Amino acid sequence: MIMINVGIIGCGSIGVKRHIAEYEENENVKLVAFCDPVIERAEAQQKIYGGASYKSYKDLLMDSNVDAVSVCTPNYMHAEISIAALEAGKHVLCEKPMGVAMDEMDRMIEAERKSGKQLMVGHNQRLIKEHQVARDYINEGRLGKIYSFRTAFGHPGPEGWSVDGKDSWFFKKEEAVMGAMGDLGVHKADLMRYLLGEEVLDVGSFISKEAKEFSDVDDNAVCILRTESNIVGTLQASWSFYGEEDNSTVIYGEKGVLSLLADSEHSFIFTGRDGEVVKENYGGIQTNDEAGQKKKSLVMDAFINALVNEERVPVTAEDAKKSVEIILNALESDRTKKIITGE
Repeated sequence: MIMINVGIIGCGSIGVKRHIAEYEENENVKLVAFCDPVIERAEAQQKIYGGASYKSYKDLLMDSNVDAVSVCTPNYMHAEISIAALEAGKHVLCEKPMGVAMDEMDRMIEAERKSGKQLMVGHNQRLIKEHQVARDYINEGRLGKIYSFRTAFGHPGPEGWSVDGKDSWFFKKEEAVMGAMGDLGVHKADLMRYLLGEEVLDVGSFISKEAKEFSDVDDNAVCILRTESNIVGTLQASWSFYGEEDNSTVIYGEKGVLSLLADSEHSFIFTGRDGEVVKENYGGIQTNDEAGQKKKSLVMDAFINALVNEERVPVTAEDAKKSVEIILNALESDRTKKIITGE
Protein backbone atom coordinates (compact mmCIF):
# COMPACT_ATOMS: atom_id res chain seq x y z
CA MET A 1 0.00 0.00 0.00
CA ILE A 2 1.27 3.46 -0.94
CA MET A 3 1.39 5.81 2.04
CA ILE A 4 1.45 9.59 1.77
CA ASN A 5 2.94 11.37 4.78
CA VAL A 6 0.95 14.57 5.31
CA GLY A 7 1.73 17.73 7.23
CA ILE A 8 -0.93 20.21 8.31
CA ILE A 9 -0.09 23.91 8.19
CA GLY A 10 -2.72 25.68 10.25
CA CYS A 11 -4.43 23.80 13.09
CA GLY A 12 -7.55 25.93 13.46
CA SER A 13 -11.09 24.71 12.88
CA ILE A 14 -10.74 24.00 9.17
CA GLY A 15 -7.42 22.26 9.61
CA VAL A 16 -8.63 20.07 12.45
CA LYS A 17 -12.32 19.43 11.74
CA ARG A 18 -11.98 18.96 8.00
CA HIS A 19 -8.45 18.23 6.83
CA ILE A 20 -7.12 16.23 9.76
CA ALA A 21 -10.44 14.45 10.34
CA GLU A 22 -10.66 13.28 6.72
CA TYR A 23 -7.00 12.42 6.32
CA GLU A 24 -7.23 10.30 9.46
CA GLU A 25 -9.87 8.13 7.77
CA ASN A 26 -7.87 7.66 4.58
CA GLU A 27 -5.92 4.39 4.59
CA ASN A 28 -3.24 5.86 2.33
CA VAL A 29 -2.39 8.72 4.72
CA LYS A 30 -0.15 9.04 7.72
CA LEU A 31 -0.34 12.35 9.58
CA VAL A 32 3.25 13.16 10.49
CA ALA A 33 3.56 16.90 11.16
CA PHE A 34 1.48 19.79 12.48
CA CYS A 35 2.17 23.51 12.39
CA ASP A 36 0.49 26.53 13.90
CA PRO A 37 1.82 29.88 15.17
CA VAL A 38 -0.15 29.08 18.31
CA ILE A 39 2.09 26.13 19.01
CA GLU A 40 -0.30 24.60 21.55
CA ARG A 41 -2.73 23.86 18.73
CA ALA A 42 -0.09 21.96 16.79
CA GLU A 43 1.04 20.12 19.92
CA ALA A 44 -2.53 19.09 20.68
CA GLN A 45 -2.73 17.29 17.32
CA GLN A 46 0.72 15.79 17.76
CA LYS A 47 -0.40 14.21 21.02
CA ILE A 48 -3.26 12.51 19.17
CA TYR A 49 -1.53 11.41 15.98
CA GLY A 50 2.18 11.45 16.79
CA GLY A 51 4.76 12.95 14.49
CA ALA A 52 6.21 16.43 14.97
CA SER A 53 4.85 19.85 15.86
CA TYR A 54 6.15 23.20 14.61
CA LYS A 55 5.47 26.88 15.18
CA SER A 56 6.89 27.96 11.83
CA TYR A 57 5.77 26.53 8.50
CA LYS A 58 9.34 26.91 7.26
CA ASP A 59 10.49 24.40 9.84
CA LEU A 60 7.77 21.94 8.85
CA LEU A 61 8.81 22.23 5.19
CA MET A 62 12.34 21.20 6.18
CA ASP A 63 10.96 17.92 7.55
CA SER A 64 12.05 15.28 5.02
CA ASN A 65 9.40 12.92 6.34
CA VAL A 66 6.60 15.08 4.86
CA ASP A 67 5.41 14.21 1.33
CA ALA A 68 2.46 16.58 1.09
CA VAL A 69 0.92 19.45 3.03
CA SER A 70 -2.47 21.02 3.56
CA VAL A 71 -2.38 24.81 3.72
CA CYS A 72 -5.13 25.86 6.14
CA THR A 73 -4.00 29.40 6.97
CA PRO A 74 -5.40 32.91 6.57
CA ASN A 75 -6.00 33.78 2.92
CA TYR A 76 -3.09 36.18 2.55
CA MET A 77 -0.59 33.39 3.31
CA HIS A 78 -1.91 30.81 0.84
CA ALA A 79 0.43 31.81 -1.98
CA GLU A 80 3.52 32.33 0.16
CA ILE A 81 3.25 28.96 1.88
CA SER A 82 2.14 26.99 -1.19
CA ILE A 83 5.06 28.30 -3.25
CA ALA A 84 7.53 27.53 -0.45
CA ALA A 85 6.09 24.02 -0.07
CA LEU A 86 6.35 23.28 -3.77
CA GLU A 87 9.91 24.56 -3.81
CA ALA A 88 10.63 22.24 -0.88
CA GLY A 89 9.41 19.29 -2.93
CA LYS A 90 6.02 18.80 -1.28
CA HIS A 91 2.67 18.25 -2.93
CA VAL A 92 0.17 20.91 -1.82
CA LEU A 93 -3.53 20.99 -1.05
CA CYS A 94 -4.40 24.66 -0.54
CA GLU A 95 -7.63 25.88 1.02
CA LYS A 96 -9.73 28.28 -1.04
CA PRO A 97 -9.45 30.98 -2.16
CA MET A 98 -6.29 29.89 -3.94
CA GLY A 99 -4.88 33.41 -3.67
CA VAL A 100 -5.91 37.02 -3.24
CA ALA A 101 -4.30 38.55 -6.35
CA MET A 102 -3.76 37.46 -9.94
CA ASP A 103 0.02 37.84 -9.89
CA GLU A 104 0.51 35.67 -6.83
CA MET A 105 -1.66 32.94 -8.31
CA ASP A 106 0.48 33.06 -11.44
CA ARG A 107 3.53 32.55 -9.23
CA MET A 108 1.85 29.56 -7.60
CA ILE A 109 1.18 28.00 -10.98
CA GLU A 110 4.77 28.58 -12.07
CA ALA A 111 6.10 27.10 -8.82
CA GLU A 112 4.04 23.97 -9.39
CA ARG A 113 5.32 23.66 -12.95
CA LYS A 114 8.95 23.95 -11.87
CA SER A 115 8.57 21.62 -8.89
CA GLY A 116 7.15 18.61 -10.66
CA LYS A 117 4.77 18.28 -7.70
CA GLN A 118 1.00 18.85 -7.62
CA LEU A 119 -1.01 21.81 -6.33
CA MET A 120 -4.70 21.27 -5.70
CA VAL A 121 -7.21 23.82 -4.41
CA GLY A 122 -9.93 22.73 -1.99
CA HIS A 123 -13.13 23.29 -3.97
CA ASN A 124 -15.50 20.61 -2.72
CA GLN A 125 -18.66 21.71 -4.54
CA ARG A 126 -17.70 20.07 -7.80
CA LEU A 127 -16.96 16.76 -6.06
CA ILE A 128 -20.40 15.93 -4.66
CA LYS A 129 -22.70 13.62 -6.59
CA GLU A 130 -25.53 16.15 -6.99
CA HIS A 131 -23.28 18.46 -8.93
CA GLN A 132 -21.56 15.73 -10.91
CA VAL A 133 -24.89 14.29 -12.05
CA ALA A 134 -26.10 17.80 -12.89
CA ARG A 135 -23.05 18.34 -15.07
CA ASP A 136 -23.79 15.05 -16.86
CA TYR A 137 -27.38 16.19 -17.48
CA ILE A 138 -26.13 19.44 -19.00
CA ASN A 139 -23.43 17.76 -21.11
CA GLU A 140 -25.93 15.16 -22.35
CA GLY A 141 -28.29 17.93 -23.48
CA ARG A 142 -31.13 17.01 -21.14
CA LEU A 143 -31.69 20.68 -20.34
CA GLY A 144 -31.12 21.83 -23.89
CA LYS A 145 -29.77 25.34 -24.21
CA ILE A 146 -29.05 26.88 -20.81
CA TYR A 147 -30.59 30.31 -20.31
CA SER A 148 -30.05 31.30 -16.71
CA PHE A 149 -29.13 30.25 -13.16
CA ARG A 150 -29.16 31.39 -9.59
CA THR A 151 -26.71 30.12 -7.01
CA ALA A 152 -26.32 31.05 -3.35
CA PHE A 153 -24.18 30.20 -0.37
CA GLY A 154 -25.08 31.73 2.94
CA HIS A 155 -24.77 30.96 6.65
CA PRO A 156 -24.44 32.95 9.91
CA GLY A 157 -20.70 33.47 9.51
CA PRO A 158 -17.38 31.99 10.69
CA GLU A 159 -17.65 33.38 14.22
CA GLY A 160 -19.86 30.43 15.12
CA TRP A 161 -17.28 27.76 14.33
CA SER A 162 -13.87 29.45 14.00
CA VAL A 163 -11.49 28.61 16.84
CA ASP A 164 -11.07 32.36 17.48
CA GLY A 165 -14.73 33.33 17.21
CA LYS A 166 -15.28 37.02 16.47
CA ASP A 167 -11.52 37.59 16.76
CA SER A 168 -10.87 35.25 13.83
CA TRP A 169 -8.66 36.25 10.92
CA PHE A 170 -11.74 35.80 8.72
CA PHE A 171 -12.87 39.27 9.77
CA LYS A 172 -9.54 41.09 9.42
CA LYS A 173 -8.97 42.61 5.99
CA GLU A 174 -5.18 42.46 6.25
CA GLU A 175 -5.35 38.67 6.72
CA ALA A 176 -8.52 37.63 4.91
CA VAL A 177 -8.52 40.30 2.16
CA MET A 178 -11.95 39.00 1.13
CA GLY A 179 -14.86 38.15 3.43
CA ALA A 180 -17.95 36.19 2.43
CA MET A 181 -16.92 36.45 -1.21
CA GLY A 182 -13.60 34.73 -0.57
CA ASP A 183 -15.13 32.25 1.86
CA LEU A 184 -18.36 31.34 0.07
CA GLY A 185 -18.64 33.22 -3.21
CA VAL A 186 -15.56 31.61 -4.70
CA HIS A 187 -17.10 28.17 -4.13
CA LYS A 188 -20.15 29.10 -6.17
CA ALA A 189 -18.08 30.77 -8.87
CA ASP A 190 -16.10 27.55 -9.19
CA LEU A 191 -19.28 25.47 -9.21
CA MET A 192 -20.94 27.41 -12.02
CA ARG A 193 -17.81 27.19 -14.18
CA TYR A 194 -17.75 23.45 -13.54
CA LEU A 195 -21.44 22.86 -14.21
CA LEU A 196 -21.77 25.03 -17.29
CA GLY A 197 -18.39 24.13 -18.76
CA GLU A 198 -17.61 27.66 -19.83
CA GLU A 199 -16.06 30.83 -18.50
CA VAL A 200 -17.65 33.93 -17.02
CA LEU A 201 -16.99 37.01 -19.13
CA ASP A 202 -18.85 39.84 -17.41
CA VAL A 203 -19.37 40.52 -13.71
CA GLY A 204 -21.47 43.14 -11.94
CA SER A 205 -21.97 43.25 -8.18
CA PHE A 206 -23.31 44.95 -5.10
CA ILE A 207 -21.29 44.15 -1.98
CA SER A 208 -21.82 45.35 1.58
CA LYS A 209 -20.40 45.25 5.13
CA GLU A 210 -23.54 45.63 7.22
CA ALA A 211 -23.96 42.42 9.21
CA LYS A 212 -20.78 42.19 11.33
CA GLU A 213 -19.93 45.25 13.40
CA PHE A 214 -16.67 43.59 14.49
CA SER A 215 -15.54 42.92 10.90
CA ASP A 216 -13.89 45.01 8.20
CA VAL A 217 -14.50 42.64 5.25
CA ASP A 218 -17.54 42.03 3.04
CA ASP A 219 -20.37 39.99 4.53
CA ASN A 220 -23.04 40.21 1.79
CA ALA A 221 -22.83 40.17 -1.97
CA VAL A 222 -25.17 39.78 -4.91
CA CYS A 223 -23.53 39.41 -8.32
CA ILE A 224 -24.75 39.15 -11.88
CA LEU A 225 -22.67 36.99 -14.20
CA ARG A 226 -22.68 36.50 -17.98
CA THR A 227 -20.88 33.57 -19.60
CA GLU A 228 -19.34 32.95 -23.00
CA SER A 229 -22.60 31.67 -24.49
CA ASN A 230 -24.64 34.50 -22.95
CA ILE A 231 -25.98 32.51 -20.00
CA VAL A 232 -26.92 35.08 -17.34
CA GLY A 233 -27.36 34.38 -13.66
CA THR A 234 -26.97 35.55 -10.09
CA LEU A 235 -24.48 34.56 -7.42
CA GLN A 236 -25.13 35.42 -3.78
CA ALA A 237 -22.68 35.05 -0.89
CA SER A 238 -23.64 35.93 2.66
CA TRP A 239 -22.58 35.67 6.28
CA SER A 240 -25.96 36.96 7.45
CA PHE A 241 -28.26 33.99 6.87
CA TYR A 242 -29.17 33.68 10.54
CA GLY A 243 -31.14 30.50 10.15
CA GLU A 244 -30.81 27.48 7.91
CA GLU A 245 -27.72 27.38 5.71
CA ASP A 246 -28.40 27.89 2.01
CA ASN A 247 -26.13 26.22 -0.54
CA SER A 248 -28.56 25.98 -3.43
CA THR A 249 -28.29 26.24 -7.19
CA VAL A 250 -31.07 26.32 -9.80
CA ILE A 251 -30.33 26.09 -13.52
CA TYR A 252 -32.92 26.97 -16.17
CA GLY A 253 -32.78 25.48 -19.67
CA GLU A 254 -35.03 25.17 -22.70
CA LYS A 255 -35.96 21.58 -21.80
CA GLY A 256 -36.24 21.82 -18.03
CA VAL A 257 -34.96 22.99 -14.68
CA LEU A 258 -32.35 21.54 -12.32
CA SER A 259 -32.75 22.24 -8.61
CA LEU A 260 -29.69 21.34 -6.55
CA LEU A 261 -29.49 21.31 -2.73
CA ALA A 262 -32.61 23.49 -2.72
CA ASP A 263 -35.09 21.00 -1.26
CA SER A 264 -34.97 19.48 2.22
CA GLU A 265 -36.03 16.02 1.02
CA HIS A 266 -34.47 15.76 -2.42
CA SER A 267 -31.01 17.16 -3.04
CA PHE A 268 -31.38 16.70 -6.81
CA ILE A 269 -34.53 17.54 -8.75
CA PHE A 270 -34.95 17.71 -12.51
CA THR A 271 -38.28 18.98 -13.81
CA GLY A 272 -38.58 18.50 -17.55
CA ARG A 273 -40.60 20.68 -19.83
CA ASP A 274 -42.28 17.51 -21.15
CA GLY A 275 -43.51 16.53 -17.68
CA GLU A 276 -40.60 14.30 -16.66
CA VAL A 277 -39.66 14.62 -12.99
CA VAL A 278 -36.56 13.09 -11.41
CA LYS A 279 -36.10 13.38 -7.65
CA GLU A 280 -33.08 11.97 -5.85
CA ASN A 281 -31.29 12.38 -2.55
CA TYR A 282 -27.59 11.80 -3.05
CA GLY A 283 -26.63 12.81 0.47
CA GLY A 284 -26.13 16.54 0.18
CA ILE A 285 -23.03 18.51 1.06
CA GLN A 286 -20.92 19.16 4.15
CA THR A 287 -22.22 22.09 6.20
CA ASN A 288 -20.99 24.05 9.19
CA ASP A 289 -23.49 22.70 11.70
CA GLU A 290 -22.52 19.78 13.91
CA ALA A 291 -24.34 17.16 11.86
CA GLY A 292 -23.07 18.56 8.58
CA GLN A 293 -19.46 18.45 9.73
CA LYS A 294 -19.69 14.65 9.89
CA LYS A 295 -20.08 14.44 6.12
CA LYS A 296 -16.89 14.24 4.11
CA SER A 297 -15.92 17.17 1.92
CA LEU A 298 -14.32 14.58 -0.41
CA VAL A 299 -11.46 17.01 -1.06
CA MET A 300 -8.77 15.21 0.93
CA ASP A 301 -9.66 11.83 -0.56
CA ALA A 302 -9.55 13.28 -4.08
CA PHE A 303 -6.14 14.82 -3.41
CA ILE A 304 -4.65 11.64 -1.99
CA ASN A 305 -6.19 9.42 -4.67
CA ALA A 306 -4.57 11.55 -7.35
CA LEU A 307 -1.17 11.26 -5.68
CA VAL A 308 -1.44 7.54 -5.06
CA ASN A 309 -2.60 6.79 -8.61
CA GLU A 310 -0.20 9.32 -10.16
CA GLU A 311 -3.10 11.19 -11.78
CA ARG A 312 -3.75 14.90 -12.21
CA VAL A 313 -5.55 16.46 -9.25
CA PRO A 314 -9.23 17.22 -9.99
CA VAL A 315 -9.02 20.93 -9.09
CA THR A 316 -5.87 22.35 -10.63
CA ALA A 317 -4.31 25.70 -9.85
CA GLU A 318 -4.94 26.91 -13.39
CA ASP A 319 -8.62 26.11 -12.97
CA ALA A 320 -8.98 27.56 -9.47
CA LYS A 321 -7.35 30.82 -10.52
CA LYS A 322 -10.25 31.50 -12.90
CA SER A 323 -12.76 31.14 -10.07
CA VAL A 324 -10.88 33.63 -7.90
CA GLU A 325 -10.73 36.01 -10.86
CA ILE A 326 -14.55 36.15 -10.87
CA ILE A 327 -14.51 37.19 -7.22
CA LEU A 328 -11.79 39.80 -7.77
CA ASN A 329 -13.81 41.20 -10.67
CA ALA A 330 -16.91 41.32 -8.48
CA LEU A 331 -15.04 43.29 -5.83
CA GLU A 332 -13.76 45.64 -8.53
CA SER A 333 -17.26 46.04 -9.95
CA ASP A 334 -18.61 47.11 -6.57
CA ARG A 335 -15.70 49.49 -6.06
CA THR A 336 -15.99 51.17 -9.45
CA LYS A 337 -19.79 50.78 -9.90
CA LYS A 338 -19.09 49.33 -13.35
CA ILE A 339 -19.49 46.01 -15.10
CA ILE A 340 -16.09 44.29 -15.30
CA THR A 341 -15.60 42.62 -18.65
CA GLY A 342 -13.18 39.76 -19.07
CA GLU A 343 -11.35 38.60 -22.17
